[in-house]
Amino acid sequence: MSLWSRFVNTFRGNRLDREIDEELATHVAEAIEEGRDPAEVRKAFGPALQIREESRDVRLFAWLDSLGADTVFGWRQIRKRKVTSTAAVLSLALAIGACTTAFRLIDALLLRPLPVAGAERLYSIAFTSPSALDSTLFEYDSCSYPMFQRVRAAIKDDAESIAISMYSGPTDLTYGSDQDMERVSLQYVSGWMFQAFGLRPAAGRLLTENDDRAPGASPYAVLSYDYWARRFGQNPNIAGRTFRMGNDLYEIAGVAQQGFTGTETGLATDVFVPMAMKNPRTLASLNNFWLRTLLQLKPGVAPGPIQEKLRAVFRAIQEERVKGFPAQSQRDRDRFFQEKLFVEPASAGRSNLQRDYRQSLAILGLLVGLVLLIACANVANLMTAQASSRAREMALRVAIGAGRFRLMQLVLVESVWLALLATAVGGIFAWWSAPLIVRMIHLGDIPARLDLPMDWRLFGFVLALACMVTCLFGLTPALRASAVKPVSALRGGGDPRWRGRMMRGLIAAQVAFCFVVSLAAGLFVTTFERLSNQPAGFSSERILNVEAVTKTPQSPVHWEQVAEHLRSVPGVEKVAMIGWPLLSGESAVGNISVNGTAPGDVFSDFVTISPGWAGVMRIPLLDGRDFRPGDVNPVVAIVNQAFAKQYFNGEDPVGKWFDRVDPAGGNSHYQIVGLIADARSRDRLRWAIRPTAYIPFPSAGSDVALKPAGRGTFVVRTAAANPLALAATLRKEVANARPGFRVQNMQTQVELNEAGTAKERLLAMLASFFAAVALLLTAIGLYGVLDYSVLRRRREIGIRIAIGAPIRDIVRRVSVEGFAMVLLGAGAGLASGIASARYIESLLFQVRLTDLSILAFPALTIFGVALVAAIPAAIRAARTDAVKMLRTE
Repeated sequence: MSLWSRFVNTFRGNRLDREIDEELATHVAEAIEEGRDPAEVRKAFGPALQIREESRDVRLFAWLDSLGADTVFGWRQIRKRKVTSTAAVLSLALAIGACTTAFRLIDALLLRPLPVAGAERLYSIAFTSPSALDSTLFEYDSCSYPMFQRVRAAIKDDAESIAISMYSGPTDLTYGSDQDMERVSLQYVSGWMFQAFGLRPAAGRLLTENDDRAPGASPYAVLSYDYWARRFGQNPNIAGRTFRMGNDLYEIAGVAQQGFTGTETGLATDVFVPMAMKNPRTLASLNNFWLRTLLQLKPGVAPGPIQEKLRAVFRAIQEERVKGFPAQSQRDRDRFFQEKLFVEPASAGRSNLQRDYRQSLAILGLLVGLVLLIACANVANLMTAQASSRAREMALRVAIGAGRFRLMQLVLVESVWLALLATAVGGIFAWWSAPLIVRMIHLGDIPARLDLPMDWRLFGFVLALACMVTCLFGLTPALRASAVKPVSALRGGGDPRWRGRMMRGLIAAQVAFCFVVSLAAGLFVTTFERLSNQPAGFSSERILNVEAVTKTPQSPVHWEQVAEHLRSVPGVEKVAMIGWPLLSGESAVGNISVNGTAPGDVFSDFVTISPGWAGVMRIPLLDGRDFRPGDVNPVVAIVNQAFAKQYFNGEDPVGKWFDRVDPAGGNSHYQIVGLIADARSRDRLRWAIRPTAYIPFPSAGSDVALKPAGRGTFVVRTAAANPLALAATLRKEVANARPGFRVQNMQTQVELNEAGTAKERLLAMLASFFAAVALLLTAIGLYGVLDYSVLRRRREIGIRIAIGAPIRDIVRRVSVEGFAMVLLGAGAGLASGIASARYIESLLFQVRLTDLSILAFPALTIFGVALVAAIPAAIRAARTDAVKMLRTE
């Protein structure tokens, strides 16, 4: 019989049985017709059931037939035990869903190759530099355009170099008038990028190397496919349309290939323009680090030799750069030459989001893995208990001829059913939760955008996860079921002590894993709380930062006219101006010299503010005075307490002078007129408040006069609790106050404060969720094992009660067993947590693993959960009816 016929017959068992029975009946009838005795004929053919089974084995695949029968039987067993099966499926589904969610995020951000040709040959140039504050190294991956040009020339025979600007915030452009301004994600790229990546235009044409030859000569732009579809509805005639960005008019050359949204993973670029269209001064500056360099190695070229060649180029560049800093100290010069260049893989792109969340996602992946192990241990205990109750069934199967492999298959198929159902439910959870987490991740004032497709990568991971889960919780019960001893099992014997030891061991492992997850959650929650409670030094409530820009730089008088107009708007209490909002990520720094001494290693922040700004932000003025209108000659400054402590040993600095040292030569001279309390200007909440000097807005030039400003921020304190209620009104009033002014962005100060802890908030929230799931699963597992223990020892308990044992002794015996497992697991979890603490130290803030409160949280939580889980088993043991139990036994 052909293989196909045997395969088909496997799925038509009932019909095949009828055909065999009919064939056998035909043979018997023919023999009787030939005159043979009917009884003799039937005896000669043998038992009909045996003939049917032997014939079936020839006409179909026996192993596939048995697998199908076990699949049906396994489904019936799951339906028979609805409550326990549902509990097992939901436990596994939570863990599998969490694992799948973590994989989707990690894959989208760190693993998935860019949709370009030769992504596996894509590398990025990065640098390490010693910190000015301590001996640690920090990494950065930006460089200047002249540096890029030299890198490209040095390795042009081995790799293609591609320059891509680093994302610094949304860009304003308009397809009509200034009132129709819209914000897009724009990047400057090398004109040959699209050709190097093997991309094709969806409409029009793409940028070429000719578009990147002369500065300002090629005002062309390419739109991403997503932006084209979202903004223009895939208009096929988009090529040739123009938009204005700043004072430049750009023509849309075409649309990029679908699926390509840039190389900065986590950010979907809307518009690409040639690198040559950047400000000429920025392009010419050797010290303006604003772009990344990607290297696409040619086939067969190794990154090692490329790195060594580029290190020599970088050394030469550093030697040239240092000549432009004659005022630089020897220590800064030494640190300057300690910087190192290295080449690292960038097949998945390169972005700040990857750098910021790489370690966090790895930790979350580890936590969900532990939650999965807890769920698997739970279900393994459930399957072990069920195997105990089915010992006689398995013994009967062996007695009537079932093989060991068949028994293993029977139990494993049931485990597969549980795993598949849990995977399906977990997949739905992951489909919902992964985009939700992405929406919680922000890049400045815009949310992150990650591609989360349901493709073969995800399917392969889920399939592998389902197989692993099946083995984790189903293999041991299957092996035990196949090793059943028929005679002992039929007599009610067996080895219950082995089952008890294994179940208690799994509970101890669950407690250990749960302790680690709860400990991590406590660390992350404490970190988030302490970062959130870091003193800002100013009042954030009812503050709206109105960021404004102008067509051409405007004089301080015009900026003050707009501010005065806003003060008259109903609902506005106070208005002041600042160069950029506090905690927005922007900063300006400089070295300080006092009394002609050499500048120190500590950088100070410089912030431009208008008169009255400290009052609007409610920052106390401790000494001296505030700025006055026209405060420019001599150049004046207000400093904070950290500045006074750093440079004047904590003495009153009012009336004293200091110099802002420019490493390239030339100093700016300032007289201190006021001292205010410390307030945070940077978004680095983990850092101490730095020495800060406040100078008049707009900033003063070398001629000791206030320079016109093209951008600034109006800091508005509103009367209403929700400052955004005035957002639309203020946007309109800024434009009406004076021609040429318009609002670029609006953010409340509370939003900016919270953005500084976005990563910590996400870690704390997810770790807390995983800890809650781990505690719930551990409680269910502990309850199940203790309840099974009471059920298994009911005869012993009945005898003890019958001979006069007090109830408290019965309760103690039942509880001690459970708490012994908890103590063992907690000890193992504590040791594991201490051993792994160093891997998460960089994510923590003002918290240590040795803090008693940190260790007490998981310990008390787990013991509280254990107490709750032990109560039902203790009550059941205490209520055991000795007479009834002994009669039953």
